[in-house]
Amino acid sequence: MSNESNSHNKHLTMQHINGLHFNNLRGDIYGGLTAAVVALPLAMAMGVASGVGPIAGMYGAIFVGFFAALFGGTPSQVSGPTGPMTVVMAAIFMQYTGMFPDNPGHGAALAFTVVVLGGLFQILFGILRIGKYIELVPHPVVSGFMSGIGIIIILLQLGPLLGHEAVSQPIAAVTALPDFLGSIDTNSAILGIIALAVVYGVPSFIPRLNQLVPSPLLSLVVGTGSYLLFFSGSNTPIIGDIPTGFPELMLPTYDPELIGMMILSGLTLAGLGTIDSLLTSLVADNITRTQHKSDRELIGQGIGNTVAGFFGGLPGAGATMRTVVNVKAGGRTPISGALHAVILLAIVLGAGSLASNIPNAVLAGILIKVGTDIIDWDYLKLMPRAPKPGVVIMLVVLCTTVAIDLLLAVGIGMVMASFLFMQRMSDLQLDSITATKSNGEELPLNNEEKEIFAAAEGRILLFHISGPMSFSAAKGMARHHASIKDYDLMLLDLSDVPIIDFTSAKAIEDIIIDTKAAGRQVFLVGARQNVYDILKKQNILRHLDSAQMYRNRLDALQNAAQLIKQVN
Repeated sequence: MSNESNSHNKHLTMQHINGLHFNNLRGDIYGGLTAAVVALPLAMAMGVASGVGPIAGMYGAIFVGFFAALFGGTPSQVSGPTGPMTVVMAAIFMQYTGMFPDNPGHGAALAFTVVVLGGLFQILFGILRIGKYIELVPHPVVSGFMSGIGIIIILLQLGPLLGHEAVSQPIAAVTALPDFLGSIDTNSAILGIIALAVVYGVPSFIPRLNQLVPSPLLSLVVGTGSYLLFFSGSNTPIIGDIPTGFPELMLPTYDPELIGMMILSGLTLAGLGTIDSLLTSLVADNITRTQHKSDRELIGQGIGNTVAGFFGGLPGAGATMRTVVNVKAGGRTPISGALHAVILLAIVLGAGSLASNIPNAVLAGILIKVGTDIIDWDYLKLMPRAPKPGVVIMLVVLCTTVAIDLLLAVGIGMVMASFLFMQRMSDLQLDSITATKSNGEELPLNNEEKEIFAAAEGRILLFHISGPMSFSAAKGMARHHASIKDYDLMLLDLSDVPIIDFTSAKAIEDIIIDTKAAGRQVFLVGARQNVYDILKKQNILRHLDSAQMYRNRLDALQNAAQLIKQVN
């Protein structure tokens, strides 16, 4: 009985943790260890870049990494602070602490409350099942957004790389660059060059070493070692004291006057985290030949970010580099992602003091490599041959991301892409309209129908519409009809229209009214039941009597021919 109970409990656990099994334990352990090694310098670097501090980056990697692994929908994914999330969190942290210069602790508490809100919004997104809509974001929008994020990271790290304080805005970093170059801290510049040489050079020239020791970690060790050997005691900026031990619980707080702003900031984090995580889930799917559960992934990411906010951690998302490293090392189940978080927790609890001598320039070098990796070089190389509308969308999103706002950039890109899509659909819908007064080859008519057209001598117009009709083609459809003259009776053929919307139904009404106003007859032909119901609900059929509505085209043509003979 006990064995049956244990088996049942194990089955329930595996049901609640997506993709959990113990048949790949060795690969998951190695994957978790490798991912933790990669995550260590990146988490600290992103904590510094955010302005909150390296320990916040570590806490974010621990909590988001652990809970997203357990409750998420992508078994092999490793989560933690990412470049895009760090850029947004840096802006949020500066915004709220800047509002309370006399009480920066209150501003920081508000910023972490925003992280909690962002996590709760992500959980809500998952419950509402909106994860599938990530697939509707076109590639030029994603490409421009990610490339913009990469450029922001690079620009923000130019100051620390040269021995200066980090600037919070990319445009400010560009304007400050002459000052940075005019007063370079030589020691920082040397250490930064060493870090850049390692993160770029080792993967390219010594790939076997990169497999044994990931280049970001090697860069961290070599750069910090160089500082301790040659520049210790100088004024070279370093991380400094790092808190150790388990973080304290930070209860959410709010300011009544800032509720709206906090909700908007939370939605910004949630929206960005959703895009960032699900894009990484798609990458994991491609490598492992599996299918992630997008809505469950959002719930897992939301839980991780909510907990991170309670303990002063950076918000995070699915991290592409760490996920790829984990999979290549053998990680396939949530065990690897959770183990990576546990290893980072052990480091925080026992080795925080060892990281205090890490130079800021070394972390800047590591982050510049992250920035260049995020840029979509593949799309940039294809730009001369890529469709021009997509290139324009990509460049607009990129420039808006860097110069103004991240989510505004995505919004503008989606609006542009939507208008482009509607224009293309409108063109296709208008191309599907055929208007003929002869027995030509515009439509596949049978012999009897052709004979009727020939006998009518152009007095019968067949206005045939094909495919779904939407509001984008309504005006064009009415203009097309208005351009046709010299006929006595029109067959409005809807037999190949599966669906119409309100606007296109009104356009059909305008066509009927204009035709009758010109003293011509109208027959409605072949309307399917759902199309008929819409026309009836909008009271459009009041313009026609039962003798003017037909199920098939041949009957309508025969009656039209008789009617024309009677008129003669």
